[in-house]
Amino acid sequence: MSDRVDVAVVGAGISGLAAAWEARRRGARVVVLEAAPSPGGKLRTSPFAGVALDEAADAVLAREPDAVDLLAELGMAGDLVSPATGAAHVYLDGALRKVPPQQLLGVPTDLDAVAAAGLLSPEGLARARADLTAADDRPSPGSDEAVGALVRRRLGGEVLERLVGPLVGSIYAGDCDALSLQVSAAQLAAARDLDPADPSLVRAAAALRARATGTGRPTFVAPAGGMAALVGALADALGDDLRPGSPVRALTTDGGRWRLDPAGVVADAVVVATPAFVTGPLLAPHAPAVADAIGDVEHASVALVALAVPSAGVGHPLDGSGFLVPQGAGLLLTACSWVDSKWPHLAVDRDVTLLRASVGRAGDDRPAALDDTELVAAVLADLATTMGLRASPLEVRVSRWPCSFPQPRPGHRDRVAGIEAALADVAPRVRLAGAWMQGVGVPACVRSGRRAAARASEAVAG
Repeated sequence: MSDRVDVAVVGAGISGLAAAWEARRRGARVVVLEAAPSPGGKLRTSPFAGVALDEAADAVLAREPDAVDLLAELGMAGDLVSPATGAAHVYLDGALRKVPPQQLLGVPTDLDAVAAAGLLSPEGLARARADLTAADDRPSPGSDEAVGALVRRRLGGEVLERLVGPLVGSIYAGDCDALSLQVSAAQLAAARDLDPADPSLVRAAAALRARATGTGRPTFVAPAGGMAALVGALADALGDDLRPGSPVRALTTDGGRWRLDPAGVVADAVVVATPAFVTGPLLAPHAPAVADAIGDVEHASVALVALAVPSAGVGHPLDGSGFLVPQGAGLLLTACSWVDSKWPHLAVDRDVTLLRASVGRAGDDRPAALDDTELVAAVLADLATTMGLRASPLEVRVSRWPCSFPQPRPGHRDRVAGIEAALADVAPRVRLAGAWMQGVGVPACVRSGRRAAARASEAVAG
């Protein structure tokens, strides 16, 4: 006999789990079907070198309320920790250089501090200073463009390549010249349009940064036990309504409802919270044009290499949270997190240093061509070049995330709105969620899932 529920959620990543939580909160009978043997998707924490270490995202952006609110609703607000330092470095001209804290997503708000740090050439610095007096060249307010287009226009190529690109590019594993400003750098979109009378991106970024820092709240927070603690709390709350190991291979109409096979669940409404390349084929029999549009979303693959190394073999002071590597540096490495200094509660052995090295970005599939041994060797070589690592690792863990980072192109929000509108015409009780819709990052995924669940619940009630 088929299960009958109000809302069925396909996918138990953080978007799907948040959707189920929201639908439950609204009184709906819910079931969550997940193909993998365990929930959480890309939020995974596992034992490493004596601590619980995240294998992907290790924090949530606190100034966006979605994830913080969910943590509070789950009773986890008292179990949150924040990074001990926000100081970061960038690898430039053969050395690690500290990035001044006066910046917004890499856009400097104090050009004198950037000059003192040696992050720009004299020509690059002069070009950046031109932003303070340059004429208004903005497109219409609210319009989208590439991150790179904005930064190059206002501040020049060096600021993009040395500051904004390494930061925003690392968040999305992408190329800023092809990433949507609205989706991948919403704060810079807000800065661009902040003051109709003043086009300076530097001054607008300074104003927005002052607002954020004036609250006194931390920029990032995380459960002390790692991001899997959030997954575990949601899984516990859902109980038997969460069904891992239950793939959904087909959606079919069933007397005005939806049947999800092979699970045999029949639902009044469905939230599909899977990656774009999974969502499209599920919808293709009912909305082929929608499926084609979803299939156009590109993805990048990344890998994270966790290393436990003898502290005596580290040749650079760990005076920050880690460092970023610009795309043009010629290295496989894209970033490295210094776990012990970023998260002191994970620094359990002063003789051992924990590192999380990231590789892979859009257009660079070299990591996929390397086996784990080759990948670790390449990462160690890059760490020797960048931070003077001269020690063999005591423990290694490789976490591969193929096709894991959606690449939102300029105009992405309008395309997603068009997808949702077209789907509503043919399947008004099917809603969509996931990182491919509103952007990567836990808050965006939580927001996406809760929004989809709210609409699905309203459709059932209406």
